[in-house]
Amino acid sequence: MEFRFMADVRPLRGLRYAQDRVSNLARVVTPPYDIITPEAQARYYERDPYNIIRLELGKTTDHDNDLDNVYTRAAAYLSEWRNQGVLHMEEQPCYYLYQQLFTHTDQVYTRTSLLARVRLEPWSARVVLPHEHTMKKAKADRLNLYRACATNLSPIMSLFEDPQGRMRRLLATYAEHPQIQFQDEEGVEHRLHPIQDQQHIALIQDFFSERQLYIADGHHRYETALAYRDELKEQRKELHPGDAANFTLMSLIDVDDPGMLVLPTHRLLTNLAPTMQAQLTGEQLKRYFTVEALATRTSKDVNAHLEKAGQEQPAFVILANEQALLLRLTEQGRHYMQTSEHSEAWKHLDVAIAQRLLLEETLGLRAEDMTAGTYVRYSHDADYVFAAVEKGEAQAALLLNSTPLRQVCEVAQADDRMPQKSTYLYPKLITGLVMNPLW
Repeated sequence: MEFRFMADVRPLRGLRYAQDRVSNLARVVTPPYDIITPEAQARYYERDPYNIIRLELGKTTDHDNDLDNVYTRAAAYLSEWRNQGVLHMEEQPCYYLYQQLFTHTDQVYTRTSLLARVRLEPWSARVVLPHEHTMKKAKADRLNLYRACATNLSPIMSLFEDPQGRMRRLLATYAEHPQIQFQDEEGVEHRLHPIQDQQHIALIQDFFSERQLYIADGHHRYETALAYRDELKEQRKELHPGDAANFTLMSLIDVDDPGMLVLPTHRLLTNLAPTMQAQLTGEQLKRYFTVEALATRTSKDVNAHLEKAGQEQPAFVILANEQALLLRLTEQGRHYMQTSEHSEAWKHLDVAIAQRLLLEETLGLRAEDMTAGTYVRYSHDADYVFAAVEKGEAQAALLLNSTPLRQVCEVAQADDRMPQKSTYLYPKLITGLVMNPLW
């Protein structure tokens, strides 16, 4: 009998800002919690008394205790805003078409997704697939927020495959006349429209029932949702299959959506001993790579060389010792990658090759050095990377091409995990547009 993955993707009664109380949504939404700086947090607090920051990432105080803290205050705000009619629940369950229109390097993109609630499954069920490891501290924070608010405040970004374009065509029928339309502080335009047609709801549910989902961004929130569900199961001894805590809010995006933009994450190297820095010369690098010294040092030109080389084989640029070196993987480098215990999909990742052959083998760094921040810092901005090296703020830098989403899915299919900071999906999903109540 053929195995069916059975992703259970359902409509929801979304919790949303009431338009008669909050006419300008740009004043109350924020990016996801994990990219909000202290300066941005303060700015969102000042922007509007109903800004979602008070729920998503509240301010701590010196007087916080078990009864009065960021989590209890978030719960109080949520209850108060509901009672005041600032937030209201959709009368009928529905899906939501959610589009983000943005410009990057003079190119215009439209990313289309479906907001829905998805039944939680353990990784072992192979219905929802991860591609990265998580950290305990981040999950503990989000679990405390779950316990206090019993609400998904922001969606998890997930991918699905739709080679025939069935979902793309269905969603296109709702794109012309969005119910909600506004521009955020980064210049990204957000459009939202409920999908309430019962025939379309049935078609959507049926479409996803034979699909796997790949988490693109939000692994911590997914594992937190699982932990919260299991905690309730233990407390209540039984959890009805239809209980809202069995589901989590997701933004579902076609892996081939033309608006999916993945930015590379470059590596800035600091605190290198002289012996380590000496390894970043042409001769030392020839163990695994062909080395070409680039005549230009401008960010735009170097990136153009890197992108062209990367179309044929794994390639990188090292900025060090007042040089820009273009590296291409050799047969010897490929052979050494094959000695890794990781999956074949992992061995072909640019970011995995860079970590294993350049950072670990050439520089002698360990896996934990990639997360501690002692030797390696990360940036998506090539211009910033160039400036940091020129100013001496970093001793060297490693420039990478972006990771294709197909490779992310292949690593997930292989039940493997990608190196830290492998992908950066731009822009992030907005927080506060639609929330998913779990009560």
